[in-house]
Amino acid sequence: MPLLLGDTAPDFTASTTEGAIKFHEWLGDSWAILFSHPADYTPVCTTELGVVAKMKGEFERRNIKVIGLSVDSLEDHHGWIADINETQHADVHFPIIADLDRNIANMYGMIHPKETNNFTVRSVFVIDPFKKIRLTFTYPASTGRNFDEILRVVDAMQLTDSFNVATPVNWSYGQDCIIPPTLTAKSEMEKAFPKGWTEHKPYLRTTPQPNI
Repeated sequence: MPLLLGDTAPDFTASTTEGAIKFHEWLGDSWAILFSHPADYTPVCTTELGVVAKMKGEFERRNIKVIGLSVDSLEDHHGWIADINETQHADVHFPIIADLDRNIANMYGMIHPKETNNFTVRSVFVIDPFKKIRLTFTYPASTGRNFDEILRVVDAMQLTDSFNVATPVNWSYGQDCIIPPTLTAKSEMEKAFPKGWTEHKPYLRTTPQPNI
């Protein structure tokens, strides 16, 4: 069965470029972005890992740990990191899993059953501090992932975890949020949304982002 949103992210032990880890223990009370690569020394992924390294401060600000995976060896990973640092002017210091036996890739459904070369698909899993899968993306090999978009969604999830709001289309941090239609009592709304709200329709009400 494929992993679904809300499922507990499978735990595993792995060798990585930053040492051996037990995934749930390594995650602790942080969020995680687990993302896979078809292979080392691939051009699109080289640009991605460079950007992830440069966004270190953005991940830390959101309590996110990032971890990569491919089915190549640690030796290959370290050689590739040297190339990434050189070509992308980066400093990669997040772990990259060496999944030589493809155990983790298969556990997370990262290898298409009809794929003959066992390359992992370019998957992204966002996992919350309760070890629940909150978001999945799968990208084609030719299209680079947009980590700004991944962070935008994490911002939305962290906001809606803390406040009784939803986020509208193309929402970004600082913009108005949506009040759920289930909240109808005016006294409750005044308490929850002291900045007020705008009623566009009885089922569509917006309020300023509550935590800024």
